[in-house]
Amino acid sequence: MRSVRLLAWYRAVPLFLILVFGLVSAAYSFAPSALLQALYPLRYEDVIASSSARHDVDPYLVCAVIEAESGWNPDAESRQGAQGLMQLMPETAFDMEQKGLVDQGAYSADNLGDPETNIEFGTAYLSYLLDYFNGSTERAIAAYNAGLSNVNNWVTKGGLLHNAITYPETQAYLVRVQNARSRYQELYADRFTIE
Repeated sequence: MRSVRLLAWYRAVPLFLILVFGLVSAAYSFAPSALLQALYPLRYEDVIASSSARHDVDPYLVCAVIEAESGWNPDAESRQGAQGLMQLMPETAFDMEQKGLVDQGAYSADNLGDPETNIEFGTAYLSYLLDYFNGSTERAIAAYNAGLSNVNNWVTKGGLLHNAITYPETQAYLVRVQNARSRYQELYADRFTIE
C-alpha cells in the first residue's frame, strides 16, 4: 500500500509537463514584438532588399533562410563546407556564376564570407530553385536543404511533400523556414515592399 502511494506522484508528471509546454507556447504566441524581434533579428536589410528585388524573391523568405541556416552569423561554416549567412557550398555559388544568375564583375564565388556576396549568391540560388519548381516555395525550401534530386524523387511519390520527405532534418528545416518567414512578415511588415 505504501509503495502505491509513493509512486502516485508519477501520474502528475505528464500533466505538469503539458502545463509547462502550454505556458511556453502561449508566451511564444502572444509575446510582445520586442521580445520576438530579439529571437528573429533583421540585419543587412538593404542588401536583402536589393538582392531580393534583383532576383524576384520574397525578402522575408531570404530572412527566414538566413535565420534557419546560420542564425545571422556571417562566419558560420558547416562540416560539409557550406559558408556564411546562407550556408552556401562553393560549388553552388560557382554554378550560379556559370548560369549567369550572378554578376561576376560585382560578386565572386570565392568571397562567400562577405555578407553581401553570400546574400547575393543565396538569393540567386533561391530564385533558381523557385523557377525550377514553377514557383513552389515549399519545394524550393526543401531543395535548398536536401538538393534538387532528392526533392524530385519525393515529388514523384505524390501527396504532400512534407509527408514524402525521407530526411527528418529536411522535414524540420521546411517547418522552421516556413515559421520563420511568417514571423518575419509579422514583425517587419513595413520593412520591405513586395510587388
